[in-house]
Amino acid sequence: MLASLTPLTSMYRLRSESLRKAYSKHLLADSLRRSDLELLPSVSGCKTDPRSASSHSVSCWGFQSRWAAVLSSACQFRSAGNTRRQTETRVQIILSLPDWELSRRRQLFDRVREENPDFHQKIVPISSELTQPGLSISAADVERLTACVNIVFHCAATIRFDEPLNSKLSANKHSETLNFSSPTQSHSCSTFTSSTHLVPSLSLSLSCRHALQLNVIATQQLLSLAQQMHHLEAFIHISTAYANCNRKHIDEIIYPPPVAPKKLIESVEWMDDGIVRDITPRLIGDRPNTYTYTKALAECVVQQEQDKLNIGIIRPSIVGASWQEPFPGWIDNFNGPSGVFIAAGKGILRTMRANNDAVADLIPVDVVINLTLAAGWYTAVHRPKTALVYNCTTGNINPFHWGEIEHHVMSSFKRNPLEQAFRRPNANITSNYLINQYWILVSHKIPAFIYDLFLRLCGQKPQMMRIFNRLHKAIHLLEYFSNQDWEWNSENMSMLMGQLTPEDRKTFNFDVRQLNWPEYIENYCIGTKKYVLNEDMSDIPAARQHLRKLRNIRYTFNTLLVVFIWRVFIARSQMARNIWYFVVSLCFKFLSYFRASSTLTN
Repeated sequence: MLASLTPLTSMYRLRSESLRKAYSKHLLADSLRRSDLELLPSVSGCKTDPRSASSHSVSCWGFQSRWAAVLSSACQFRSAGNTRRQTETRVQIILSLPDWELSRRRQLFDRVREENPDFHQKIVPISSELTQPGLSISAADVERLTACVNIVFHCAATIRFDEPLNSKLSANKHSETLNFSSPTQSHSCSTFTSSTHLVPSLSLSLSCRHALQLNVIATQQLLSLAQQMHHLEAFIHISTAYANCNRKHIDEIIYPPPVAPKKLIESVEWMDDGIVRDITPRLIGDRPNTYTYTKALAECVVQQEQDKLNIGIIRPSIVGASWQEPFPGWIDNFNGPSGVFIAAGKGILRTMRANNDAVADLIPVDVVINLTLAAGWYTAVHRPKTALVYNCTTGNINPFHWGEIEHHVMSSFKRNPLEQAFRRPNANITSNYLINQYWILVSHKIPAFIYDLFLRLCGQKPQMMRIFNRLHKAIHLLEYFSNQDWEWNSENMSMLMGQLTPEDRKTFNFDVRQLNWPEYIENYCIGTKKYVLNEDMSDIPAARQHLRKLRNIRYTFNTLLVVFIWRVFIARSQMARNIWYFVVSLCFKFLSYFRASSTLTN
């Protein structure tokens, strides 16, 4: 059965400020981190009098309290059919029903559920298609959206690094919008948010979601719809800090595109897949993949409408687990660094090509959310004449390096090990290609071959070589980013922080100077264990016992290997025996000298 992609957009008027805060920030968190199925929401608010948005005295939280929250999300369905009914069912399950399989995702909405248990009943799905003219939304639904929406948060994008530039989407791919509007609301205003993926994924699935169509054409479609919205105050586009990764210093400006988006789209329309595949390397030039290339084009598309719309662009770097909200370490997928951390914690990933001294520009998901919400407020209230770009990064403000990540991740997983680890956690990061290939052979391929041989002897299907091959392909896609440094200007991010009141700075905290990296990495690793792998923290003693067994197996194997080498090679050669005795005697002399030196010192 074919998978289909269904973005959802929702509007929901919230009367409680505390409920609105929990709802808006937590749903947007789910939007920015989810990418594998069902619901991917993001949120803002809705005010009753759009004309008052020009008042510069309105605080960010005051602005939020006057707007009804809006949800935009994305769903995947396994097959075509009644997508509206399927959407309603999935939304109800994710937000309300007590299904233990969805418990990890539902924790995100616990606070909202406690304060308003029936809030999910106000969700109304609207079927649409992001790649079709007018988004294929019915006239009645277009009228509802154009009459109510105040802010658009556009997060939808394909995040596969190796996505082809062209391909027609399958007929069963749908987008949907969810309206969170009160049934008693006569003329409410809200926001529209499109969101699919934000973080680069390690998934290598053969999907029909393609970079040019969803990163560029879909952006054009949403801009076209946004221009029809009578009460629109701001259009916030989520890009990536790596859209201009071909530059070492990246300012908060929109750089000229490598090619005019309109011309590229027109050209690709008449080319077959083979031609596009052949010219793709020349098109992307010094960029590493189609993801960064098309995100740069999308920024240009958004900029072209800055005379008609109030526009803001958010550029997050590598989005990781939450820092503070909804709780430290919240994460529920394998995207970005999460999959790498889990592979290292399981003992599968033993080596990675990265520069230990290079900055690993991680950004917590709740920091991105808080900055996005604050940017929506600033754009709507202050109405900048040109599109403001916010580089949402940590490297220049609170740097953290790949070598430090290796140390803290390994230390964390040794204290809080994952269950049923393949080997003891111990990863080696090196920037040297030959050393990396040596460790891949010794620590990846040979153990995988031995394990698969053992599985064959037991009558089971071999799997480790296949797993390692997929892991190597995924890690290879990240090498460009883990071996280089970039310098991002973050003046607009600092400016926005200065515009917030002291209370708003606490509510919408995106001050990464306060981020304690060792504590964050510890919570991140625990989050992958609890929320991604669904492992119970009470089982840590058993997991530690499993690591001790793996250690004993390793010691036994090494001992047997030494005995084997001795019997086969050293015992049969006089020269080898002489060399062996010389090395052993040298070691004993060194130990004797060391002991004598210690005695004299004492």
